[in-house]
Amino acid sequence: MKYIINFFKGLIIATIVICISFFMVTQLFNTRETTIPEVVDDRPSVEEFIGSIAETARKLGAENDLYASVMIAQAILESEHGQSGLSAAPNNNLFGMKGRYQNNSVTLETSEDDGSGNMTTVMAEFRKYPSYEESMKDYVRLLRNGVSWNKDFYAGVFKSNTKSYTDATKFLTGSYATDSKYNEKLNTVIAKYDLGQYDSPVKNKKTITVADGDSLTHIAEAHKVKVTSLKQWNQLRSDKIEAGQELNIYQY
Repeated sequence: MKYIINFFKGLIIATIVICISFFMVTQLFNTRETTIPEVVDDRPSVEEFIGSIAETARKLGAENDLYASVMIAQAILESEHGQSGLSAAPNNNLFGMKGRYQNNSVTLETSEDDGSGNMTTVMAEFRKYPSYEESMKDYVRLLRNGVSWNKDFYAGVFKSNTKSYTDATKFLTGSYATDSKYNEKLNTVIAKYDLGQYDSPVKNKKTITVADGDSLTHIAEAHKVKVTSLKQWNQLRSDKIEAGQELNIYQY
């Protein structure tokens, strides 16, 4: 009987020790500080990308009877707003232009539409440019000069031959891009980012200073402009602004 009592005493003590040990271990894990690394997205926003090419597009469009809005929308789609491997330095090809530029090129994988909405993957040689501006100028030369067998091949995109940018995007579908929904995608981008503003000259430009408590929404409402436009004009990566910061505002 004595052995049985001692056995149970030992069992109870062992159980208590195990419970205390378990409690201490769980407390250790519960109180340990967990550090979650901060993920910083340093990729340009769509508006920041637009702001980097918009004024060049406005100038080239005005000088060449072209819609700057369509030019910018194509650059956004074709380059994934500057994020694609083809558009990144050192390639700087914003429009998916194939072939060679001043004997420079890069070969990459690409997807093509067979005209019926079916996509296939192929390898193709693309032009390589020293800068975005050179890419844009080469794009304009293509539209203005056409192709070797027809110099008026892209005449259907000229402002003088169309009623609005939607006529130009419709013409580009099947001629510039094989994507059967190319015009729909371009029209959506133009409307979303108010790119039609770049088809007109700037009437006035002013600079304001952000005050304490200001937000982009408040400033946009006060000046009767759109938040997306503010972000484009000032190449902003986010909606965050600070007191004392200067912002450009355009009227067109």
